[in-house]
Amino acid sequence: MSTMTVALHSISGTRAAVGAAGSHTLVVDRPPDVAGGLGLGFNGGQLLALAIGGCLCNDVQYAAHDMGVVIDDLHVEVELTLEGQPARVTGVNVTVEAQATDGSPVDEVIRRAKAASTVGNSVASGFPVQVSAVPAGR
Repeated sequence: MSTMTVALHSISGTRAAVGAAGSHTLVVDRPPDVAGGLGLGFNGGQLLALAIGGCLCNDVQYAAHDMGVVIDDLHVEVELTLEGQPARVTGVNVTVEAQATDGSPVDEVIRRAKAASTVGNSVASGFPVQVSAVPAGR
């Protein structure tokens, strides 16, 4: 078993947050004029879609590498369907367009990537999410 941790902290003077994982950061916010949002960054749904698509992009490259295939061009689009109140993702549609440098078919590369995708497989099978409040300034 391994674990991965990220941290998010509010950005002074805004109601947005900055998320960090190692030396990488990104901003999380709501659209302008929605609950104090300024549109400074991604919302949660966009981050979920990016996680699904980004993980799959990496897995396409891993699978291609293992198969001795070089992917010249890769385009992944993720569409989330949200329903209900509070909104929940009820479906995800992912399209992958990839081209190998030598023109060989990439169907098997994509099949292997989908089978290995940590985020895609985790979301598809579901997992518990625990949220705990701790005193400020701990």
